[in-house]
Amino acid sequence: MIRMKLLIMIPAYNEALNIRQVVQHLQSICPEYDYLIINDGSRDATARICRENRYPVLDLPVNGGLSNAIHAGMCYAKEKGYDMALQFDGDGQHDARFIREMVRVMEEHHDDIVIGSRFVTEKKPHSLRMMGNNLLQAVICLVTGGQNIHDTTSGMRLYNQRMIDAYADSINMGPESDTIGYLLRCGARVEEVQVQMHERMAGVSYLTLGRSMKYMLEMCVSMLVVQWSRKKIRLEEREA
Repeated sequence: MIRMKLLIMIPAYNEALNIRQVVQHLQSICPEYDYLIINDGSRDATARICRENRYPVLDLPVNGGLSNAIHAGMCYAKEKGYDMALQFDGDGQHDARFIREMVRVMEEHHDDIVIGSRFVTEKKPHSLRMMGNNLLQAVICLVTGGQNIHDTTSGMRLYNQRMIDAYADSINMGPESDTIGYLLRCGARVEEVQVQMHERMAGVSYLTLGRSMKYMLEMCVSMLVVQWSRKKIRLEEREA
């Protein structure tokens, strides 16, 4: 059996305190997979640390945000002929121990996207953020006619070839919940795998409670108005 080529994309903005540990964790758990750090215009020592340690890095000149970083990573994955691409946080929250299981599920079930989910078998905690997660789950179910995504805000996502192509070919495909809802409407096969996640190793998260609630509202409006009226794309299979 031919092993599929996987690129682990690590978007990083000001992750100098975490990037070494993230890479060492990946290398120790999954040395067989390629990885690429997408330095999203960091203002700290992230770029210098990558160069000093000879990490594969794609340096973006300015901070364009997560969507821009993932788009760049998908373009790289398409250009280099990867079969799969995994979005993996640069702050230490994602656990590499679950990558092989996500790959196995994608290969066996022929999924387009496999989400590393905190809530397939585990219950959601009671908090304002989880209320927002539940709201997004309900909206996705509504706009897709019953599709149920338990962990709508998970950033640990594995994409197959045709998803790599779709993201690389469009600047309107962000790594957010509204795009997952849109792709489900376009016929994408999405599955979740139970994973564990950690608190960020160091530094301060951009997502305060206020920003999280604003994000939830924006995602709901996008799915109910913007993405709902958006023309469906045709998901093509890449030629061998």
